[in-house]
Amino acid sequence: MTQIIITAIGSAGDVHPFIGIARTLAQRGHRIVFCTHPQFAELAEDNGFVFVPIGTWDEYARAMSNPALWDPRTSFKTLWNLIAPSIRPHFDALAALTTPDTVLVGSLWAFAARLMQEVHGTPYVSVQVSPSTLLSASAPPTHKRLTVPMWLPRAVRAKCLALIETSVLDKACGPALNNVRATLGLPPASRILGQWLHSPDGVLCLFPDWFAPAQPDWPRYHFMAGFPLFNDVSTPAIDNELRSFLASGTRPVVFTPGSTQIDQRAYFDAVDDAVRRTGVRAIVLSREARARWPGDSNLLARDYVPMSTLLPHCAAIVHHGGIGTAALAFAAGIPQVVTPFAHDQFDNAQRVAKSGCGLRIDGPASGRALAAAIKRVTTDPQVARYCAHSRRLLDRSPNAGDMAARYIEDVAWLGVQRAA
Repeated sequence: MTQIIITAIGSAGDVHPFIGIARTLAQRGHRIVFCTHPQFAELAEDNGFVFVPIGTWDEYARAMSNPALWDPRTSFKTLWNLIAPSIRPHFDALAALTTPDTVLVGSLWAFAARLMQEVHGTPYVSVQVSPSTLLSASAPPTHKRLTVPMWLPRAVRAKCLALIETSVLDKACGPALNNVRATLGLPPASRILGQWLHSPDGVLCLFPDWFAPAQPDWPRYHFMAGFPLFNDVSTPAIDNELRSFLASGTRPVVFTPGSTQIDQRAYFDAVDDAVRRTGVRAIVLSREARARWPGDSNLLARDYVPMSTLLPHCAAIVHHGGIGTAALAFAAGIPQVVTPFAHDQFDNAQRVAKSGCGLRIDGPASGRALAAAIKRVTTDPQVARYCAHSRRLLDRSPNAGDMAARYIEDVAWLGVQRAA
């Protein structure tokens, strides 16, 4: 039995996969300490994990409700302003928690765990929930503002990525991170997001190779576990009204902006227009949706329904581009219309489109654009064939949670061997 300390930083879509992996590790006999934002304390504790907060409830709530977090022009800076002050306090918390048998597991922004590895040699598995932050010159990630064109020669693409890292990303992250490093007696770090954050012990990728083929310039020690398909954190049952709605007509289209903070009125107007133009039955998942549609025979509003339970009964999904939502749509074998707003959503959307299982429309999308996309993905037999293929691939794949847990155990074993 090993103590595994998991650091998960970000939105619900970033945190939930780690809950699923932690459950599997706990079932395999390991002690789990779960470090994340206070909003997820109850979820972690309900699963029997020791919970350690990162930051405060109010800091996280303010950041998530800040429109600047979802604007491609300001999203990175806004996110970093939330993360930077927590690096040293979180490092100190990890140092106090760490035992000789500890293995650290961390999401993209778990800089404190990476520092623990450098300072104390604690085994560390860094985790990539989506492929966009593997800054590859062979296959540059898609972004709203900083995409490196594939038509450039590879050597030029590599220079462009290096320039983006040093002149944009390092400029944003470097001062705060390197101030902490100086207090720990470490030299300054550079190429922070492209190289430094990846653990030399192992990089766990939570997506399959058919979604994002491995590239020659990815970290050497990486492992692709596949989509963890973990979404049912509270497993609320499908209520009788929803069950009746699903059974009473043609399969509905699901609309969800996820946790993305957008202009809800404009979004709902676009949904209304798309539903009117297509005549589809619809389910809208959003905390504000019930007030907009208190009763409509053709449209049902819910705060939240577990996607793995809902999507197999649906015709398609229109979503923001979160990697977890895309994965569950692939697993259900339904087409996707993806309207990305910020962060990794653009890259995920492009990969969904490349898979043949959907379309990308950079948001905010009009009702006319959504309607045209919905009609295309739900009537094109080629899209249906690609969706059926993706579902078969996932049905035949090993359980990604089990694969991830075994990989973490392998890194733990290697750490013990090095210590011995």
